[in-house]
Amino acid sequence: MMAAAVVALASCNNASPKMDEQPAAAAGENNDGIKIAYVEVDSLMTQYEFCKEFTLILQKKSTNARNTLNSKGQALQNAAANFQQKLQNNGFTSREQAESQQAAIQRQQQSLQELQVRLENELANETQKYNEGLRDSLQHFLAAYNKDKKFDLILTKQGDNILYAAKRFDITNDIINGLNKRYKSTLKTEAKKEEKK
Repeated sequence: MMAAAVVALASCNNASPKMDEQPAAAAGENNDGIKIAYVEVDSLMTQYEFCKEFTLILQKKSTNARNTLNSKGQALQNAAANFQQKLQNNGFTSREQAESQQAAIQRQQQSLQELQVRLENELANETQKYNEGLRDSLQHFLAAYNKDKKFDLILTKQGDNILYAAKRFDITNDIINGLNKRYKSTLKTEAKKEEKK
């Protein structure tokens, strides 16, 4: 849902004149002495392992939730159709029996609505957890990364937020490589902790 929207961000126009295609290391000061760089958000979302893994998790949870709701919704429709058919064919032995079955269908419908709300909330919480984890990871990494690089400003380039940026200011690959290296290191550390338990 939210992650799918984030992953589906429109790709930026990377076509720039050859004279601007200098490596990120050459990103330097502009005329005012301000050192600027940018990161392509769509590339970050598709190449950072944390994003790729979490997007798959969210997609799987979303699919499972949808399948569960569809299955229970179909069961509710079948029960309602069965009730209606039985009612029309005088299949109930008493009015109380019909009312009892109708009440059971209403409880089933209420239960389905509650389940839908719960699953949507769980998915929203997972998406929020993912977004917070991504933001935290990126901010911590950029703070460490920028100790050496000393950029005054690091922008995100996505969609039409920045209409043009010279390729020499693009530090996307540096950031993705650094984040992936850090993420793999974190996974190894967590795996070692699990082994010790």
